[in-house]
Amino acid sequence: MLAGQRVAVILPAYNAARTLARTYAEIPLDIVDEVILTDDASRDNTAELSRELGIHTLVHETNRGYGGNQKTCYAEALARGADIVVMLHPDYQYSPKLVAAMAAMIASGHFDVVLGSRILGTGALKGGMPLYKYIANRALTFVENLLLGLKLSEYHTGYRAWSATALRQLDLARCGDDFIFDNQMLALAAWEGLSIGELSCPTKYFAEASSINFSRSVTYGLGVLETAFTYRLARWGFIRHGLFHGTP
Repeated sequence: MLAGQRVAVILPAYNAARTLARTYAEIPLDIVDEVILTDDASRDNTAELSRELGIHTLVHETNRGYGGNQKTCYAEALARGADIVVMLHPDYQYSPKLVAAMAAMIASGHFDVVLGSRILGTGALKGGMPLYKYIANRALTFVENLLLGLKLSEYHTGYRAWSATALRQLDLARCGDDFIFDNQMLALAAWEGLSIGELSCPTKYFAEASSINFSRSVTYGLGVLETAFTYRLARWGFIRHGLFHGTP
């Protein structure tokens, strides 16, 4: 608990058995009330290992996609009484030790959303981010800032903290179930006028960590651009049905 608020860490997992224990070992359990993992029909023993570690574990019988996994995680955290929810990829690319700092930024009341940025501070390249991903990240972020009217260092991190109030305000059913979910969620946050903060987070790239391939990265990038342009067209009044439609 932090400043009288219950803190939950959610781990949207898919084939994370090789990195889960290392990730969990560095979560500051002195301030985290509960860790929740949703296994998205992994082909390895992620769920079994999660239960052995004492993590509250949910399992999808069929793969629902990255966004679908997060929807389950967030819904479960809220149902179990979390006031602050920190989403952390269990691939050990991001430092779990910063959970307390991110949660404190939410608990302060200054921010509704906090992003662990790989770009601020020492930077992602030092942590091993491939150059093409870094360039794509910077280019996409420039366009997104322009169209969403924000000034973020990046939109693509897998490390995010939310207040429960903010999560309840967002209609996550409108977001898709694939990798574009994160960007759609931030676009909804911008639409609702939520306060978004950032914190510098070192990152690590290594063989065991999950990563999308180049072709999927291209698909992801096009989805990011579509999300940003949809937001701007809606702001200009060309789209009147609201942002996004979810996944049929």
